[in-house]
Amino acid sequence: MTFQGVTSLNIALIHHPVVNKRAEVIGSAVTNLDLHDIARMARTYGVEKYFITTPYRDQQLLVEELLEHWRTGHGATYNPARKEALSIISLCESVDEVVKRLTDQYGKRPLIITTSAHRQRNVILYAELRKIIDKKEPVLILFGTAHGLSPEVMQSGDGTLPPISGRTDYNHLSVRSAASVIVDRLLGSRE
Repeated sequence: MTFQGVTSLNIALIHHPVVNKRAEVIGSAVTNLDLHDIARMARTYGVEKYFITTPYRDQQLLVEELLEHWRTGHGATYNPARKEALSIISLCESVDEVVKRLTDQYGKRPLIITTSAHRQRNVILYAELRKIIDKKEPVLILFGTAHGLSPEVMQSGDGTLPPISGRTDYNHLSVRSAASVIVDRLLGSRE
């Protein structure tokens, strides 16, 4: 079964270049939970494609092995719902590769939206982005692992969503949680 998203919203989980807690540019490790949980959320909301980016061959092999288990191995028959969710994942080496694939698919470059736990200058409001998505314009939202997207990636975006904030000054959500909140704000029920 090949899933066709109900929106032109695509998401990417970036593992390089991201920053660590000292703001140094690093590459982070892929986690099994990020693959499964974000894919399940994305499939629930009708996200077109969920990209995982890492330039590291060992991490790519890990992703390929996990996906193979759930797509064609024992996991595919054991849990067909998981197979369906993971069917929307594509593995890429870089953000540039994701943008190229989407540009080829849509015939034009997607609007690239970055995310951060810190307020940025080039903010695009959720309501504004919802309107763009509702018009079926191709959109790519970049989520950073570790302590967030590198400055280079942040500067490559066309806009940045406002940070998610709660009722305290603590702001360190897992990327799985942040992605779920953001996608719900953009594609969820507006009741």
